[in-house]
Amino acid sequence: MAKLPDTSVSGHAALSICESMLIAMRDLKVLSEADARGVLADAAAAHHEQSLSSKDGELHKNVADLIDKIIAGGNSLPRV
Repeated sequence: MAKLPDTSVSGHAALSICESMLIAMRDLKVLSEADARGVLADAAAAHHEQSLSSKDGELHKNVADLIDKIIAGGNSLPRV
């Protein structure tokens, strides 16, 4: 049986895949920039909410903060 990747590796892979998908969906005009930002904002809001009530609150807060930085930095969303 293959060894599962460390969660850090899995997280980086998932983030890279999702960023690429958002960029492709914008390029193909499947999503507008506002819709792509909305997807990220919804994800951040879900983690902010979980940070208040989950036993893994600190993890959720860190995830939400990272998503907020992605939104602010425009990593997946080219500035216009």
